[in-house]
Amino acid sequence: MFTQFITIIILVSIVGCILYGRRLIKREKVDAVFGNPERAKGGTHWIIVGSSAILLVWLYYSWDIAKGFYPKSANELCQVAKINESLLGLKYQFPIEEREFKSTSVIKIENENLKKISTEIKDSPVLSNQQKTILVRFVNKTNQLIPLLTDDNLMEIDTKIKIREMTEELRSLSIDFQKNDYPFETELEKNKRQKAVLEEGGWGITTVQSGTGSIENTMEVPLIPATDKGLKFDAAAKELKVINDKFFKLKNHNPQFKSSIKLLKDEIKRYRNDLNESDEIASTYAKNIVKIARRIEFASIYPPDALDEMKDAIIEFDVLQKKEQGGLRLIDIFFFPAGTIVASGPSCSEQGSGRWLPKPSDTLNKFILMSKPSVGYKNIPLLWIDMMDVSKIIGFILPDWIADILPGEYPVHSKDGIVKENFKSNVLKIVTGDFKLFKIPVPYGHIWDSFLRVFLGLIFGILIGVPLGLFMGLNRFAKGFFDPLIELYRPVPPLAWAPLIISVLGIDNTGKVFLLFMVSLSIMIISARAGASGTQLSKIHAAHSLGASKRQILRHVIFPNSLPEILTGIRVAVGMCWGTLVAAEFLAGTTGIGFVENVAKKYFQYEVIWITIFIMGMLGLLFDITLRKIIDKTIPWRGKG
Repeated sequence: MFTQFITIIILVSIVGCILYGRRLIKREKVDAVFGNPERAKGGTHWIIVGSSAILLVWLYYSWDIAKGFYPKSANELCQVAKINESLLGLKYQFPIEEREFKSTSVIKIENENLKKISTEIKDSPVLSNQQKTILVRFVNKTNQLIPLLTDDNLMEIDTKIKIREMTEELRSLSIDFQKNDYPFETELEKNKRQKAVLEEGGWGITTVQSGTGSIENTMEVPLIPATDKGLKFDAAAKELKVINDKFFKLKNHNPQFKSSIKLLKDEIKRYRNDLNESDEIASTYAKNIVKIARRIEFASIYPPDALDEMKDAIIEFDVLQKKEQGGLRLIDIFFFPAGTIVASGPSCSEQGSGRWLPKPSDTLNKFILMSKPSVGYKNIPLLWIDMMDVSKIIGFILPDWIADILPGEYPVHSKDGIVKENFKSNVLKIVTGDFKLFKIPVPYGHIWDSFLRVFLGLIFGILIGVPLGLFMGLNRFAKGFFDPLIELYRPVPPLAWAPLIISVLGIDNTGKVFLLFMVSLSIMIISARAGASGTQLSKIHAAHSLGASKRQILRHVIFPNSLPEILTGIRVAVGMCWGTLVAAEFLAGTTGIGFVENVAKKYFQYEVIWITIFIMGMLGLLFDITLRKIIDKTIPWRGKG
């Protein structure tokens, strides 16, 4: 129901916003000339159209629309896939899926192989004339095996009877398959099946508990037929599988063929045993001839007209089962783009875009589960609130050495084994957070850890990079001294630094924050330097003529002129920091979005991978929107002269 509602809302939003946009264009007077930034402002309705179109494509190609509007379609297609799998082996033997009979293909290939090996034997400079004569005779005898299988007069009566029986079974199945009450299920069997369907669950994510007690979620297509149509195809698939197994167990081995191939094998075996070690090439040719004879023996080769009736029965049933699918074929065509449900043995699976593109409904469900502290991901939620005592925050902020520099000594226990606290020990408890105060809500989880790392790395980069960049843009010594250092490490990819920094500073937050600091530092230095060196000289001269001091010129002229470059640099640094952080958490980490994606990749948890991608995109967008608002408030003059 949720997916249906969302789909309808999206379609209504797209159509409504397009109509509104066209009406707005007609009645709106556009005075701004082409190229004026004012023409690009507004347009919220087009944002809705773009976002809705992306979500609609996701819903469609993930097959979530099919799941929402036709929840039992995957189960029915699973039963159809079982029939197609059973039919595939049979159809492969006939010119139905292929261009010719399997027997014909095998004969053509082996005749070509025999002709090729015969030519090689005759042209071999190593073999003696006697060896050539014997080997060519083996080739001819192998070639003579094929007519023993393709001659209808030599075919055993028992083999013909079995083929006729299988043909009748196919025709009988076609007749029963058209009946509405097929497969003639009793009321007791129906109730039992419906109970099993309820226990199995529906199409989508099913939450199960692993042997270790952790919660796991797997994508699955229900196997037990949930509808009468699905039951019909499931029953027919079972009958077809029996016929399929009987057909491939059947071999057209008449007495003449059995006798001839046994004599050939025995003769080649004796010949190879009599050869010397120096006759390795002759032994290899004889061995290859036996391989061809065995392939002919195990191939399903029949006389040209022996399987015609069976082929017609298979085609008749195939046409009938496609007809019986009815509207299900249209659902498969229009609501399962780029793939379908396929069967492999006893199980069914999604094959196509629905396999690697998780459904929004399942992804949302997975996101909710991963956000709960009771489930989370590796026992840590994506984002949650923890009640933390203020003392812990105070202990984190205040350095421990405050207590150490106070006069006096820490208390020592008495002979009675009692420790009396003094002023110095009480201060130590405060700076280490070893006391109780009151609790406040504090966010924690994978998302918060990644956010905090990016934020801290960015802040440190701004605090150090902006002043240093301004200094380099205004001072010859600073530019000459620091420029080689910055340009030396700036072109090196952040991932090249990651192993070294993580090895030195550890896999905890310190190493990751320092790596992000290095990424943002070079960007902020270059941005601030470009802004400072790009200040118009006329503005500086005007400030000098008005009696402004160096500090006033820096504050009121150079820094405001550098702000557009600095804020643009921050936007670039945010993107670089996110990319670097995920890679760093890939290499070493126990928390964070990159860590979650790395673990999910190992276990092919596609919905978790898409969740991490979506979270990174949303957090990056949040940073960028915040910076846009800051730019609009701090430099409203940009682009206006």
